[in-house]
Amino acid sequence: MIADIDQTIALLAQLETRQIQISIDDFGTGYSSLSYLHRLPVHSLKIDSSFVSQMQSDQRNYQVVSTIIALSRQLGLTTVAEGIETPQQLQALQQLNCQMGQGYWFARPLPAHDIEARFF
Repeated sequence: MIADIDQTIALLAQLETRQIQISIDDFGTGYSSLSYLHRLPVHSLKIDSSFVSQMQSDQRNYQVVSTIIALSRQLGLTTVAEGIETPQQLQALQQLNCQMGQGYWFARPLPAHDIEARFF
């Protein structure tokens, strides 16, 4: 998608007109380029679980998570933390004002009918 960024932007803009929200997954790894972040019509950044899992033991990872949340807020994007597995991780993310989270702390992957029965 990055090879033809203009075509990618046009496609994402079409999806946006259909009320489809786009997230950048695993932000902070791979091709998560800041140069594209301001150009792409995205709605949220998902913080890679590798940063979340090491937040408590590695101050640098904590700072990376904090910075991604601050950047996301400044750009008007929602922040989703991936891989939350402990109450300590959840508490740290809440203190950093991370808006959303996912991970085994909440639930293991479930079939759709179990999700409906459990959460609705």
